[in-house]
Amino acid sequence: MLLGFKTELHPNKQQKTLLAKHAGVSRHAWNWGLWLTRNILNHNSNNPESKLKFPTAIDLHKLLVAMVKPKNYWYYEVSKTAPQYALRYLSLSWKRCFSKVSGQPKFKKKGRDDSFPAECYANTLDGSISVGFNHIKLPRIGWVKTYEILPDNVSPKSVTITKKADRWFVSFKVETIPQITEKSVNVVGVDLGVKNLATLSTGEVFVGAKSYKKLEARII
Repeated sequence: MLLGFKTELHPNKQQKTLLAKHAGVSRHAWNWGLWLTRNILNHNSNNPESKLKFPTAIDLHKLLVAMVKPKNYWYYEVSKTAPQYALRYLSLSWKRCFSKVSGQPKFKKKGRDDSFPAECYANTLDGSISVGFNHIKLPRIGWVKTYEILPDNVSPKSVTITKKADRWFVSFKVETIPQITEKSVNVVGVDLGVKNLATLSTGEVFVGAKSYKKLEARII
């Protein structure tokens, strides 16, 4: 069984800069991928006899590596998984759109959508991730303190980073084995009513105090 865990990060100035760079690269990759896919859809709509293949997430990443990264050196300052996941989530958004589950994906704005890879989902990193007592090691960012104590003996394969109101948060899922415990007490259902205070599923009835009727004669 998977359990989700989310807590606020306590990064230093250098780490805040790195987190912002990851968010910026993720947002840039998303917007570039959205621009490209929209152009392909427009071309196919206007040229039904010479349609272009709609790219998969893998296709988009290959194009990004060949066309975008060489011209934008700051892509190499962050984890490669940030733009990869942004394009994966973009591909999922288009699939949901084509299935009429949701509308078309939208362009992201700086400051409002600072999460990575990106949310319309959220932003994800994978790779060398370790969890300590009150800190977590993130790829290309290092050990970042948290305001809360983290779960023991967990090794998440990926984490999601989000930003809200100048505060950074990390969330991840951990695999747990549910433990079945014996009931320490019997459980019954309770039906609250008007005529009687409560009726239990066992048939036992609790009569209300009926204080109003007892004191009615004293009302002037």
